[in-house]
Amino acid sequence: MSDEITVHPVAWPPVPIKTERLVLRQSEARDRAALIDLFASPEVGTYVGGSRPRDELERALPALPGVPGQRFGFFVVELNGTTIGMITLDRRDPERKGHIRPEGGERELGYMFLPQAWGRGYATEACAAALDWFADVHPGEPVVLSTQTANEASMRVAAKLGFTEVERFEDYGAEQ
Repeated sequence: MSDEITVHPVAWPPVPIKTERLVLRQSEARDRAALIDLFASPEVGTYVGGSRPRDELERALPALPGVPGQRFGFFVVELNGTTIGMITLDRRDPERKGHIRPEGGERELGYMFLPQAWGRGYATEACAAALDWFADVHPGEPVVLSTQTANEASMRVAAKLGFTEVERFEDYGAEQ
């Protein structure tokens, strides 16, 4: 029995992706505490609909032997062996706004990093690596990115990654 999940012709998990400073890899049980810190952080929650109570996360995220986030397109971002964030490449729900195809269903790049990792270029570096990986395994497939316009740092990351604004809309009570 293999631990790999095949989505179309792409095996998951991929070999860890290494950048100059970071490693993007499949989540493991040891990432649970960092992921709880990430989702419970009020600073991180500012532009993503708010943080969640730590006790709720403790109950919701699988404990051993379960592994939170272990699915296609979910990367943990590691710096010197420490988890500092996560990247997702999930299908954007066709019912949500923010599509570039009429039928929707594009992959959406999502990322969150712990506050101590902000301002050092890690998000740009990690997202660029994830996008390169995705372009190799799904050539020509579009990727969208949605962020609050008030989130200036995320807007800068999007621009550095080459995303261009297609439309503005309201979601999570704020302009996206």
